[in-house]
Amino acid sequence: MNAMEKKETVKSIILNLLFICCGSALAALGIKGILLPCQFVSGGVVGIAIGIHYFFPFVSLSVIYFIFNIPLFILGWKTVGRRFFYYSIAGMIILSSFLQFINFSIPVEDKILSAMLAGILIGTGSGIILKSKGSSGGLDILSIFLLNRFSIKIGSTVLFANALILIFTSIFISLESALWTMIYLFVSSKILDLVLTGLSQRKAVIIISVKWEEISDAILNEVKRGVTFIKGQGGYSKRNENILYTIVTLRELPRVKDLARNIDPNAFLVVHETMEVMGYRIGNQPHW
Repeated sequence: MNAMEKKETVKSIILNLLFICCGSALAALGIKGILLPCQFVSGGVVGIAIGIHYFFPFVSLSVIYFIFNIPLFILGWKTVGRRFFYYSIAGMIILSSFLQFINFSIPVEDKILSAMLAGILIGTGSGIILKSKGSSGGLDILSIFLLNRFSIKIGSTVLFANALILIFTSIFISLESALWTMIYLFVSSKILDLVLTGLSQRKAVIIISVKWEEISDAILNEVKRGVTFIKGQGGYSKRNENILYTIVTLRELPRVKDLARNIDPNAFLVVHETMEVMGYRIGNQPHW
């Protein structure tokens, strides 16, 4: 490794740790400043830790969170990538530290506003953490372990865990607290998606046109995106078709639509949402 490569490596480590620190500070502020004073809960391991803390307030929330993460990291040692694993350990320690040292509440009396503000703070913080090459531990490690070992989708694990936490909250704390928590979780998930994808969200576009070749050339040369030809046949006309399939960013979508309309006003165009895109240039590369 030459000096330039080593410099870039150090720069990357500092940048990732900075993301984790900033995200953890915001998340801890939302947890200690709003969730605890308002008797809300949360999702994942943080939610479990908060629930236990309500019953045993003499035990520090940061200590409970740290202890619950230990078996999860042992479970994920051979499952997740080493870089993700080590950054996640750092994230867990940093978040635990912020949870320990942040000890003030944010003065918002309205419950709905409190839930929304908590969602904004924690959703933003979680998104910034996930912008790094790690996480803050907790349910992220368990989700990846179950995905790699049993092919259980990450979303299914999160949904099941959060459902159990909300049921527990409604039974042992209060139904009202569970309902406020649902509002917070909804806002948090939307803000998290916004931070992670923003205007770079990918769209899948399908175009059917008799001028498919011209449209394809325009996308390749003007938008600089790849195009795949899919062989098809019209159900009514029985005519063979070349269907164009491409992935573009949200910012590039209007340009692709304009190109298709200008070349062929009768072009049939369908735009699909994408959950995640992995691959060269336009895709995300999983770091776990």
